[in-house]
Amino acid sequence: MATIEEDLSQIEKDIRTLKIEYEQYFGGGRKRPPADTQWRVESLMKRYGDRGGEMSYAQRFRYTNLAQTFAKYCEIWRKKLKEREEGTTPRHFGAAAKAIEAERAKKDATAHETSGASAFAMTFSDPEREADKIEQLYRKLVEARTATGEKGGTPNFDEFTKFVREKTRQLKSKKAAAQVEYTVSVEAGRVKLKARLSA
Repeated sequence: MATIEEDLSQIEKDIRTLKIEYEQYFGGGRKRPPADTQWRVESLMKRYGDRGGEMSYAQRFRYTNLAQTFAKYCEIWRKKLKEREEGTTPRHFGAAAKAIEAERAKKDATAHETSGASAFAMTFSDPEREADKIEQLYRKLVEARTATGEKGGTPNFDEFTKFVREKTRQLKSKKAAAQVEYTVSVEAGRVKLKARLSA
């Protein structure tokens, strides 16, 4: 039987996963909305919504923050789904650029090019405080793997976060003031994630 803390951590993890899965769906990387993950989060949320008396003040505070975050995301996703169903999804430059990037990645995979022409780069100075950056880098890695058709080998978000934090700490130990740059590129038809010290 999971403890309250474990369940709250699971809710937090599932909300992050759900956010990434919805972004993949709206970006064309998934065929269907992630209804299963959303149902799991909603079920846990409802369970603890009725058990406020069993939680400590800190746990109630954490639950309230998670509930507000989840509600905010649900409203955004509901609007986007409605726009999609009504055919009013705005076609902006960002979506077109993503489509071009995905097409380029597919061509790289077919032609077995070795250059990282369509590489995405992200620089970190303190990953412990840069969760949004980690999420963006992870999303780019997943998108690149989707575009090239690579199935296995993608870590889950928590594993990836741990990797980025440890790798950054390891590289920065060689040069304290430096930043660490991560790049996602397609080389010889395979997605590569590289890390290097950046001035």
